[in-house]
Amino acid sequence: MALFSRHAVLAAPAASYRMHAGDQLAISVFGEQTLSQTVTVAPDGSVAYPLIGKLAVGGRTVGEAASELTAALRPYLRDPAVTIAVVAEGADNVLVLGDVKTPGKYSLPGTSRLTDAIAAAGGLGSTNGEYPTARVSLDGAGPVDVSLDKLLVGGDVSLNIPLASDTVVYVKGPRPLVVQVLGAVDHPGDVQVSEGDRLSMALAKAGNSTNAQADLSNVHLTRVMADGSSNTANYDLYRELRNGDLSVDPVLHKGDVVYVPQSKKTDRTSALQTLFLLITRLTL
Repeated sequence: MALFSRHAVLAAPAASYRMHAGDQLAISVFGEQTLSQTVTVAPDGSVAYPLIGKLAVGGRTVGEAASELTAALRPYLRDPAVTIAVVAEGADNVLVLGDVKTPGKYSLPGTSRLTDAIAAAGGLGSTNGEYPTARVSLDGAGPVDVSLDKLLVGGDVSLNIPLASDTVVYVKGPRPLVVQVLGAVDHPGDVQVSEGDRLSMALAKAGNSTNAQADLSNVHLTRVMADGSSNTANYDLYRELRNGDLSVDPVLHKGDVVYVPQSKKTDRTSALQTLFLLITRLTL
C-alpha cells in the first residue's frame, strides 16, 4: 500500500509546527552577525543563546519563538529583527506494538503521523475483514482509539493524528487462544487459534487428513461456562459444507475442548472429508 512507503518525501515543517528536543534552529538577527547562529533544542525544550542565556522554545511555533526572542533582546538592541527557521527536525522515538509486521521502537521525524509509525513497522499484520483499531498514547494523556478502517479505507485524514516523542502505538489484532482437540485428528493436543476463529479452523490446524477417519458430522465441543459448569454440544460440520450454515461452526472460546469421533469409513464420508479438508486449508 503506497500509504505505507518508508521513503516518502518529507515536506518542510509547516508554520504550525511546534518545536521539540533535537530540532536544529537557524536564528538570524538582522545586522547582528554574531547573534545569527544555528542552535539545537535541548532535551528540556530550551536553547542556549548569547546575552539572554536559556530560551524556552519547546512546544512553540517558530513565530512564537521569534517573538519571545525579539522581546528578550530589546534591552540589548534597538528594534531587533529576528527570524527563526527549523533546518533539521529532531527525531521522535515511537514504540509500535501489536498487529504490525515488525513491532519495535522507531526514530521518526517530528512531523510524523500515525500512518508513518505503522509504515516504519512494516505495515499492518494479517487482517481478515475490516482494518483494526490503533490505540495511541502520547504526551502523558489518556490513550486515543483510531479506526484504521476509517482512516485508510474511508480516507478520513483527520484521524491521522500527529505523534510526539515517546508515543506508544498499539495496533489491536486478534488475540491468540488455546483450545484442545482430541480424537480422530492427525495431531491431537493443544491448538492455537485466533480470537474469532471457528471450530473448523481448530480441526484444520489439528490435521484432518483422510487417514484420521474423522466423523465430522458429530463433533463434540465442551465449554466451561461462566458459573463453572461444563456444557457439551454436538456439531455437524458437513451441514455447514452443504448449506453454509455457520450455526454448526461455532466461534471458539479459550479453553474449549473438541473431541472428534472416528467414523466408519465409507466412500461418501471419505469424499466429504476430503472436500472439507480442502476448504478449511484455504482459510489457514
